[in-house]
Amino acid sequence: MPGADYIERNRSVWAQWAPQFAADGAAAWARHEPTWGIWGIPESTADLLSVDLAGRDAIELGCGTGYVGSWLARRGARVVGIDPSPAQLATARALQREHGIAFPLLNAVAERVPCPPARFDFAISEYGASIWADPHAWIPEAARLLRPGGRLVFLVNSYLMTLCIPAEDDVAAGDRLLRPGFDLHRIDWPDGSTNFFLSHAEWIRLLRRSGFEIEDLVELRPGPEAETRFPYVTRDWARRWPAEEVWKVRRV
Repeated sequence: MPGADYIERNRSVWAQWAPQFAADGAAAWARHEPTWGIWGIPESTADLLSVDLAGRDAIELGCGTGYVGSWLARRGARVVGIDPSPAQLATARALQREHGIAFPLLNAVAERVPCPPARFDFAISEYGASIWADPHAWIPEAARLLRPGGRLVFLVNSYLMTLCIPAEDDVAAGDRLLRPGFDLHRIDWPDGSTNFFLSHAEWIRLLRRSGFEIEDLVELRPGPEAETRFPYVTRDWARRWPAEEVWKVRRV
């Protein structure tokens, strides 16, 4: 793919970061009731898995340690997880053995998934492909993978927070706009990683062009006692303005 140098950039940083996320993955695998995003918002509030998954084919795009896939499997889905990081998948396989929940884990990028068209009923990404893959590549690929009527759910940093995060590492979003709202796409961070973000208008345009109907956009708000270990946003900020959002779309 032209301009896909970010894939190797991100694979390299995740080779370094994977051990730091192993404990988080283990804790999430042990949790039968899902919690979402950096604030651990419960499924009863976030409502990412409201569809009936029993007997359905599901794929997690950018599965990391595989905990979301484990939640899908516990709900009766036939799950496939894909991730570009061998280190993350090694943790996922160890946790599969520990919990006795097995499903295929593929070392692949969400922009090119080695599965046939119309293979799945449900696709999900929580800070996986949703921010680490180029949306202009992975959204059409998700559409290819889904059967008509299939649903895609993905969780990302909010558009507003992305405009307010400083370019420096480990500095929290403030109350000023620090980057232009137009032409938002790729951000190369000082730590060597690359993320992708779009404005709401660009998300809508891309999703519709790719064959999706938008069903909902949920702005997540943490509770007054919520905590996070991530330094790029404070609880006070996230309770005043949306820091995370969930898109729910259906393949037409």
